[in-house]
Amino acid sequence: MPPPYARQVFVCTNRRPDGAPKGCCASKGGDELRLALKKELDAQDVKNTRINGAGCLDACERGMAMVVYPEQVWYGPVTQADVKEIVSSHLRDGQLVERLVMKLPIERKK
Repeated sequence: MPPPYARQVFVCTNRRPDGAPKGCCASKGGDELRLALKKELDAQDVKNTRINGAGCLDACERGMAMVVYPEQVWYGPVTQADVKEIVSSHLRDGQLVERLVMKLPIERKK
């Protein structure tokens, strides 16, 4: 039996305490971004893609973070203004939104 989805998108909705040095994707609009992506999938009639809320993706210092599998493409910082382009370019047409692709690896402060 094939997997139920061709792609899965994980949007960070992690919540840290107020004032946490790395910031917090939940306070930056993670839940709202997840919902906007779901609505835009419907609006553009994109099938076989699942939008999921995720715990910490450990990239909060870069702004709102999300990752698309199976491609393993990390986007950030992402805003609601980017949703239509991500859905039409990447999730519908398979073309990365290069301006939003995170450069990896993320350098960690020690």
